[in-house]
Amino acid sequence: MPRIVLIEPRPPNLHIFSQFYSPRLGCFILGTLMRERGWEAEVVIEEMERIDFDSVSRADLVGISTITSTAPRAYAIADRLRSLGVKVILGGPHVTFLTDEAMAHADFVIRGEGEKALAAFAEAWEKGGSLEGVPNLSYWQDGSVRHNPMQAHVEDLDSIPLPDFGLSRAFGCLSAGKTVIPVQTSRGCPFACSFCSVTGMFGRKYRFRSTASVINELRRYDPRRHFIFFYDDNFTADAGRSKQLLRAMIAAGFRFQWSAQVRADVTRDAEMVRLMKKSGCRIVFIGFESVNPQSLKAMKKGQTVAEIARAVKVLRRRRIRIHGMFVYGFDEDDWRTVRRTVRFAKRARLTSSQFMILTPLPGSEFYDRVCAQDRIRFRDWNLYDAHHVVFEPTRLEPLDLQRAQIYSHRKFYSLATSLRKLINFKWVDLAIAHYARKLNRRWLKINRTYLTVLSLLRPKRKHQHVTVDYREEAVLDQVS
Repeated sequence: MPRIVLIEPRPPNLHIFSQFYSPRLGCFILGTLMRERGWEAEVVIEEMERIDFDSVSRADLVGISTITSTAPRAYAIADRLRSLGVKVILGGPHVTFLTDEAMAHADFVIRGEGEKALAAFAEAWEKGGSLEGVPNLSYWQDGSVRHNPMQAHVEDLDSIPLPDFGLSRAFGCLSAGKTVIPVQTSRGCPFACSFCSVTGMFGRKYRFRSTASVINELRRYDPRRHFIFFYDDNFTADAGRSKQLLRAMIAAGFRFQWSAQVRADVTRDAEMVRLMKKSGCRIVFIGFESVNPQSLKAMKKGQTVAEIARAVKVLRRRRIRIHGMFVYGFDEDDWRTVRRTVRFAKRARLTSSQFMILTPLPGSEFYDRVCAQDRIRFRDWNLYDAHHVVFEPTRLEPLDLQRAQIYSHRKFYSLATSLRKLINFKWVDLAIAHYARKLNRRWLKINRTYLTVLSLLRPKRKHQHVTVDYREEAVLDQVS
């Protein structure tokens, strides 16, 4: 029986979810697929357990998943295993867009979605046949790299096996005493935000599993022990389909508590929000991105400041908690953007907030643009985690952009704010604020050298100081 080990490398830096890490689904889906083919399969989540290289080196094939910030660690693991004679195959967003870079550390790379490609690769491996017919595959042939053509995305998501989390000895992320179970019901995103690489990886066509398939998967879990996190990039992108699923969850009598990523425009549909609450939704993760109308327009977000304000009011009325995500560093952003963003987040009484730094991820429109403009200042992929400045902004110096994030977290998670949460008996919010302050202090300590280097960095061009039109922002004051 051939053996495959699939590895998810640990993230290089601290982030707001460091204590509540939940692994991505790719390794578990592919591991399940290979086990169904008759392979012995194991998944190693390095954030949760140490890699036993003696054991892993006895595998016939090792697959390593990558995102941009984990690419250096993935390459290091791959180099070590290849030195031991192990065949290594890399996959994930980063190596999809920078395949030639990845091939310096791997025997094979699967670009894009991996299910069809890995199944075809396994068949060729088992039969000792040619790799020419394996879609999405890059490999070495006669001393050079060959790239096979890309195949269309998987249309029938029901054909993908349900992930077996038992493939990992260390699986389990706890939330309020329950194990968080990731469930993916769709792929793709119909929007095209300039800073996002999701559409480059999974396409703009929205593909989703049947309601029956999702319900059958949910039946595997216990509401008393499991908390469901829907991993979709936009859980409510197709309103009709989402409401059908929510009604089915209610009809099945499920008592799950769950969360998902949604857009602010979800609150346009009152029935959708009602069904979300009734079916067990406890918290939503929303990419508000910015309270600067010009930034929203430039990033092609497809939402307005008014929609952001409305979303907060509607969701708070339904007592659905909100984790708001904001991004600084767009060409239209200045210090006033930063101050207005923090003010909004505090007045909106969001359960938690994440203030991130715009990061040029390979595969995004933004990455191509700043590369063409020679605005990239750091090529260390370890820093591409949305918490470090790696490019030169237009209206803020790099150090000021980093300071903007530090300032925002300090203001939002201040002791004064925590005191108000204590007085109002908001224990969950209070615990999150305490954790966030502790995390911020650790981040500053760990990143002293980086901050020193950033302070010495001199911009190559003169920064613009242009008055920004914030007239639309008046609606933000209505959320309190």
